[in-house]
Amino acid sequence: MADANEFLDQAVLVSGAGRGIGKRLALAFAGLGARVGLLARSRAELELAQMEITHAGGQAAALLCDVREWDQVERAVERFRGFAGPVRVLVSAHGAFGSIGPLADSDPREWMDGIATNLGGAMHLCRAVLPDMLAARAGKIVLLAGPGAAQPRPGFSSYAAAQAALARLAETLAEEVRDANVQVNCMNPGPTYTSLTDDIIAAGPRVGAAELEAALELRTSGGTKPDEQAALAQFLCSSRSNHVSGMLISVSDNWSKLEHSRSHAGMFTLRRIFRS
Repeated sequence: MADANEFLDQAVLVSGAGRGIGKRLALAFAGLGARVGLLARSRAELELAQMEITHAGGQAAALLCDVREWDQVERAVERFRGFAGPVRVLVSAHGAFGSIGPLADSDPREWMDGIATNLGGAMHLCRAVLPDMLAARAGKIVLLAGPGAAQPRPGFSSYAAAQAALARLAETLAEEVRDANVQVNCMNPGPTYTSLTDDIIAAGPRVGAAELEAALELRTSGGTKPDEQAALAQFLCSSRSNHVSGMLISVSDNWSKLEHSRSHAGMFTLRRIFRS
C-alpha cells in the first residue's frame, strides 16, 4: 500500500486519462492527494474525469492533447507545469490498436498510426518531462504495455510491435537516466475491459476465435481489478521502488519480491522472452 503522504501535492501526469485504465489510475493518484494532469484527445471525457476528481476534493487539470503531435505534448506539459509544478511522475497509459487483422490485409497508414500513437506518443511524453526530472534528479516514468510486449499477438501486429518497443524503450531509457535518480519501468495492467475490447468484438472473425472469445469474456467479467492495477502503479511511482528500473512487470507477477530485493530482477526484463 502506498504512503498517501508521498504523493501529496506531487505533479502526476497521466495520458489516456479520459477513460479506461488511464482514468482509473488518475483517480487513484488524485485520491492520494496528487495534483493530476489528465491528458487525452476527448474534451468531453477529460472534463468528466476532472469533474469526478474535483467533486471528490482532488486537484486535476484537463489537458486536451494528441500525443502523436510533439508540439501539442510540449504545450500540454508546460500548461501542467503552471498548474502543479514540474512533473515528478509520468504514467503513459494511452493506447490504440492502429490496425486489426492479418498484416497482409492491413491498411499501412492505420498500421503506422498505431506505432505513432503507442510508441511515438510515449516517446513524446518522456521527452517532454525528462528535462525537469533530470534537473531535479528525481522522477518516475511508467509506460503501460499490454499483450504483445512479451509474446506475439497475431492479428494485432502494429499494437504488438509497439508494446515490445515500449518495453525496450523503458529498458534503454532506464540506463540513460539511472545515474540521475530517475526510474523508468513498463507495467502490464492485465486483461481489462476497455474501449479496445469493444474494438476487438466489432472486428469479429478478423481477430480469430481465441481473441474474440477472450474479449467477450472480458466484457462480462471486467477483467483485472482496478485496485490491483493501482497498487502496482503506485509502487512503481513511489520511493519503495527507487531500486527498480528497466523492468517489465505485470499485475499478475509476484512483483512484491522486488520491493526488498533485486535478486529476482532478471525475470522482469524483456530479454526473458529469449530464455528457456
